[in-house]
Amino acid sequence: MIKKIEFTERAKKQIEKITSESESKKYFRISVKGGGCSGFKYNFSFDSSTSKEDVLFDNTVIDKTSLDIINGSIIDFKVEMIGESFVINNPKASSSCGCGLSFSV
Repeated sequence: MIKKIEFTERAKKQIEKITSESESKKYFRISVKGGGCSGFKYNFSFDSSTSKEDVLFDNTVIDKTSLDIINGSIIDFKVEMIGESFVINNPKASSSCGCGLSFSV
């Protein structure tokens, strides 16, 4: 299976900005965890290293298990009146909760 994730220009710029500000934030990590209202939730964090279970996309790392769930997704960074956030448009998500932070496949 081909592992494909697309990053918008806004997301790429924000990730580059964040990871270049500090050595402890060398990588932007995206993972999928169990929980939330709908079964899964996205987790965004920082890491200074990678493991053999990670797939690297420039300055972003995603573990293989999470990548299987979000494969084919588009990662965006949105700036709205209520705040700024990374958003994942996941074609595998069959439903999501009202706040948009959790989903099911």
